[in-house]
Amino acid sequence: MAADLTKNGRVRPLAVVVAIFLPPLGVFLDRGIGSSFWITCLLTLIAFVPGMVFALYLTLISPAG
Repeated sequence: MAADLTKNGRVRPLAVVVAIFLPPLGVFLDRGIGSSFWITCLLTLIAFVPGMVFALYLTLISPAG
């Protein structure tokens, strides 16, 4: 479901805002559950800022694929 919404471009702004406050949820909205989601969860558990930076990188810069 998340991938379908991302193709339409409706979730991306929401994913960016959510990635600031809840990084794993922002990645889930943008890409679904995959390796990127779990890496973001791990980084967020270790320290919040690395998880947030990685989530913003995924939602803003890195192409989904």
